[in-house]
Amino acid sequence: MKTKWYKNIYIIILIIFGIWMIFFDTNSLINHHDVNQEKNKLEEQKEYYKTQILKDREAYEKLNSDEGLETFAREKYYMKKENEDIYIIEYEDSLKTNNNE
Repeated sequence: MKTKWYKNIYIIILIIFGIWMIFFDTNSLINHHDVNQEKNKLEEQKEYYKTQILKDREAYEKLNSDEGLETFAREKYYMKKENEDIYIIEYEDSLKTNNNE
């Protein structure tokens, strides 16, 4: 005599356990999915910040030399040497114009 699957207590307990583990447990598959997404996002941020650190390190190495520091001061703060004239060239498309025509 064959019993129905829904009358077998072991099958019912196995199904209840499976549902519990997938949806309701603190270590459920849904929580694992959310944690994995957060982990991937953090790893992407980690790679981004590593590249930023390399760029900043290169900029620091440039500024650490006398020539790099002089170039930075000349470009950023328009500093000049004695007996030297500096001309700042602004292109027409970079100037603010007032077109009221």
